[in-house]
Amino acid sequence: MNKAILYISFILFIASSCSVKKYLPAGEKLYRGATVTVKKDKDVKASKSSLTKQLEATARPKPNKFLLGQPYKVWWWYVIGESKKSKGLKVWLRKMLGEPPVLSSSINAKVNAENMQYLLENNGYFHSTVKGDTINKNYFTKAVYKANISPLYTIKSINWISDSSDLLKLLESSKKNTLLKVGNPYRLNDIEAERSRLDLRLKTKGYYFFNPEYIMAYADSTVGNRQVDLFLNIKKTTPIIAKHAYTIKSITIFPNYTLLNPPPDTSRIGIILFDSLLIQDTIHRFKPELFKRIITYRPGRKYSSKDQNTTLNRLINLGTFKFVKNRFALSKDTTKHFLNAIYYLTPSKTKSLQAEIDGFTKENSYLGSKVSINWKNRNTFKGAEQLQIKAYGSFEVSFADSLKNTNNYRVGSQVSLTFPRFVTPFFSIKESNVYPPRTQFSTGYELFIKQNFYTKNIFQLQYEFDWKESINKEHRFSPIAITYLNASNVSDSFYAAAKINPALLVNVNSEIILGSYYSYTLTTIKPNAKNKLYFKAGIDLSGNVAGLVSKAKNVREKTIFNAPFAQYVKLDAQAIYTSKLNGKTDWVNQLQVGIGIPYNNSAMLPFSKQYIIGGSSSMRGFPIHSLGPGSYLPNRNDISFLQIIGGDFKLLLNSELRFPLLGKLSGAVFVDAGNVWTKDTLLFGKAGQLKKDFYKEIAVSSGFGVRLDINILVIRFDLGIPFRKPYLPDGQRWVINQIAFGDKMWRRENLILNIAIGYPF
Repeated sequence: MNKAILYISFILFIASSCSVKKYLPAGEKLYRGATVTVKKDKDVKASKSSLTKQLEATARPKPNKFLLGQPYKVWWWYVIGESKKSKGLKVWLRKMLGEPPVLSSSINAKVNAENMQYLLENNGYFHSTVKGDTINKNYFTKAVYKANISPLYTIKSINWISDSSDLLKLLESSKKNTLLKVGNPYRLNDIEAERSRLDLRLKTKGYYFFNPEYIMAYADSTVGNRQVDLFLNIKKTTPIIAKHAYTIKSITIFPNYTLLNPPPDTSRIGIILFDSLLIQDTIHRFKPELFKRIITYRPGRKYSSKDQNTTLNRLINLGTFKFVKNRFALSKDTTKHFLNAIYYLTPSKTKSLQAEIDGFTKENSYLGSKVSINWKNRNTFKGAEQLQIKAYGSFEVSFADSLKNTNNYRVGSQVSLTFPRFVTPFFSIKESNVYPPRTQFSTGYELFIKQNFYTKNIFQLQYEFDWKESINKEHRFSPIAITYLNASNVSDSFYAAAKINPALLVNVNSEIILGSYYSYTLTTIKPNAKNKLYFKAGIDLSGNVAGLVSKAKNVREKTIFNAPFAQYVKLDAQAIYTSKLNGKTDWVNQLQVGIGIPYNNSAMLPFSKQYIIGGSSSMRGFPIHSLGPGSYLPNRNDISFLQIIGGDFKLLLNSELRFPLLGKLSGAVFVDAGNVWTKDTLLFGKAGQLKKDFYKEIAVSSGFGVRLDINILVIRFDLGIPFRKPYLPDGQRWVINQIAFGDKMWRRENLILNIAIGYPF
């Protein structure tokens, strides 16, 4: 792909060297860009380069792209010509490889010079001057600007021109957190930011009709010593309505509002008063208690934008209303400063039935398909509770030699009931957060059939809380998470294999997980920030109370419902750090650490809780089932008989440079390092066990990838190459010197193509 782009660019460059002059309209020249020459006073501390860069950024328009002095994209724009159709290959080629010319008639050097001078003054460089002109050469026009920079002015004092009004008193009392500081350079942007800050504060104190434009700032630059006195005041033209704080008189809710015909019923017929809220729900679709909990303020309270936004977010995040709209209206009694709050809520369709057919690939080399049917009720008990019933069936097949005739089949069902609040048996929790919490009760059953080997019955029961502390901090807590596994229909061929390797029997051992877990997620607030962080940590416990009560000491010694219970402590942490280098190029790094400690009644983590490694989202130079644990190399029997090949401990590091290629195509170069290890020697002996020198068993792989973004999803192709193989003898594990792209056997064993949906992390 890179070579193709290089060839195309080279051809366009050669062709464009023939000149685009003949294509230009009569009397027009091609804009070649702007040059700014800066002459600064000796007392100006800012560098010439930084000042030049700021001024050049204001020059308009932006010139065309040039390569070795040639406007190759403009040439292509003219040569391919305009298409008569709005879509098609010709339109796409013109748009992707060309660009319209920037002509001399679009340049106004005088206006640009004035804008540059305004920029300097707005940043405190008073009395600076900028002059602009154009220079013509051949069929090009270039803009030239000369800037004389005077010294920077700083803020000497900040003064409010006060009166006795409550509004001015509140503004003066807000000086503690002001963005304007004595001694700082004078900047218009700082003044505008301070006006916006004050407006937000006033909006939380009842001033609904206030606007930041009503705050006037005047700078006196005649005080000498290159300083200014700032004077702040309320404009005389400010409306009376904006100078008063308003109190909420009433809150009215229309929970069955519709934009369709017939017109919505917004009359007051049938309105009931519940907890100071006026609710018009004549069809009794919702319980009044729902709005009592979701609406975070009441009549008699000062208007606050914080209360307003909190309530809107809580209503939207219920998942029950399709549209949420509100307005505030002045009370008819104009002698008093009252507002009436009105909420118009359009419910989503209460019940829905959805069928899905999915195709997928898994990291364990299986391909499969899944059919599921989902039924949902979004208002089960008239309090925005969501009841979901799901039934599904799937199959997984593999064409790998080691996995033939070991297909997997699943049939199951799940039932979940979600409440938009905390549901606790012995106490209540007051909530006023921007996001309503969720409590979910769920149960499920799955029949898992591993062809020719065994069948597993899996029962699950869970009680879970999910809540957001803020927009970027989320908590999840499950005090009860029970899983019961029971194996049946074990084949003779499986028992025959178990006679040779008794450890395989762990696949068909019944087990119950009496678990609970907690996780915390932290993300960067601004999605477009230059540096972003995603962090998630959690703890998963099982069998601790049961172990204390039963005094379990040995592996599989104690049982519940005729099944040994799992006993372990599991800690997980994941951090993803993204740094935007320039344009659309990102450097993304991931660290995963997992520590599972089985004890007393358990020798190893349950299979569903074990860590795995290898494949498209971790070690891309190693297929799943081919790496770890430790220095162990899985054999054919391991791959065929074991449900998964994993460990109790995990360490994974990934670093990936992502960059644009062409259109919707982007590329990546990556390095992966990591492995998994076991606590016990039960399955994989000492080779898989965690040791003090575990770092000697870390695998390393690298490679490159291509990603296609088709808006709804990203299709990813990553080609990984192993650099370090921990299963080789110590001292021979680095295999970089063995890379031989010309060797067919080497390519077959070491070039690992990963095809997946979405980014790896």
